[in-house]
Amino acid sequence: MSRENSGRGVIQRLMQGSLVTQIMIGLLAGIALAWFSKSNALAVGLLGELFVSALKAVAPILVLVLVIASIASHQQGQKTNIRPIVMLYLLSTFCAAVVAVIASHLLPQSLTLRAASTEITPPSGILEVLDGLLMSMVANPIEALMKANYIGILVWGIGLGLAFRHSSATTRAFLSDASDAVTRLVRVVIRFAPIGIFGLVGSILASTGFEALWDYAHLLGLLLGCMLLMALVFNPILVWWQIRRNPYPLVFTCLRESGVTAFFTRSSAANIPVNMALAKKLNLDEDTYSVSIPIGANISMAGASITITVLTLAAVNTLGIHVDVGTAILLSLVASICACGASGVAGGSLLLIPVACNMFGIPNEVAMQVVAVGFIIGVLQDSAETALNSSADILFTAAACMAEDRRAGVVKSQTQD
Repeated sequence: MSRENSGRGVIQRLMQGSLVTQIMIGLLAGIALAWFSKSNALAVGLLGELFVSALKAVAPILVLVLVIASIASHQQGQKTNIRPIVMLYLLSTFCAAVVAVIASHLLPQSLTLRAASTEITPPSGILEVLDGLLMSMVANPIEALMKANYIGILVWGIGLGLAFRHSSATTRAFLSDASDAVTRLVRVVIRFAPIGIFGLVGSILASTGFEALWDYAHLLGLLLGCMLLMALVFNPILVWWQIRRNPYPLVFTCLRESGVTAFFTRSSAANIPVNMALAKKLNLDEDTYSVSIPIGANISMAGASITITVLTLAAVNTLGIHVDVGTAILLSLVASICACGASGVAGGSLLLIPVACNMFGIPNEVAMQVVAVGFIIGVLQDSAETALNSSADILFTAAACMAEDRRAGVVKSQTQD
């Protein structure tokens, strides 16, 4: 009996402890299971699939309800920080492309081009990417929810929120209660993150392993190195520019509590609830983060920008095509625009590579072989890309909110003086 009580006590302590600690335990347990029993590791993959599916299912409803509720309850004259956050998102995405261009010039990569799958069709150019984004904005709201079209969900959420601002106080109170209810549901889902990570890690290591990555170790190293530079050097510089103090405590908090989960779910959409929960924990303005984080999931794409740029320049180097400074700058702009459209294209950033390759006259058949290489290294590349993208969403949202609080504090002290 005492052993049973002791076991229950251990479980209760684990459940009440830090979620990040529990996720790390799940991570180590998944690695251990894949090492000792491949068949059992494959079987627990169901736990990971259930967790990711639950996050993806609740995220569209969460975004729609929070956006409607926050805009409907927004007081006239109340200030939000959406504009500086969007500026940080776009600046980070462009900076990532520039970093990737410089790194690819210093450490040029070559590819062994192989046969590519013809089942996927990339967009033919930037205009098609932009056309897809515009069409997403006017999608049917029910279809947008079913297909997790966050551009459409944001547009409908903002429109309905503005309409509900003219409704009765009772209606706005109901929307606020609905927002709280969905948020509580999200917290329940997130509590299962350690079990989900355990299943994801075990099944990925058991089914894929890292043998296929060895042939592209240098290319993968360059991609991951650029992403680490953005996460640990350039993004912190942008945060310091906003808050004017040591940015690393905030950077490491966002990487630990948002980036780790995004790394294993490999879905910015699935990580929206995690970022929302972290924003609430950081006591950020709900009117701001309920809109900025879904926007970030669509346009804060530093990782995608790096992937598009590095793989395109690897193909260019393989084919012996010369790249001058002007072309490199143009590629950075194209990669940034493509990256912002990546979330609206099936297949994510990899399918935007042919658009960038088209700049250099690389035929689509060859470009699709580059896409195939991207799928081979996607086990780590896509995970790191998502971790960088998603953690930056909450990082820049928090930085802008803290900067606004700092400015408000300065004004208040000057007024008192």
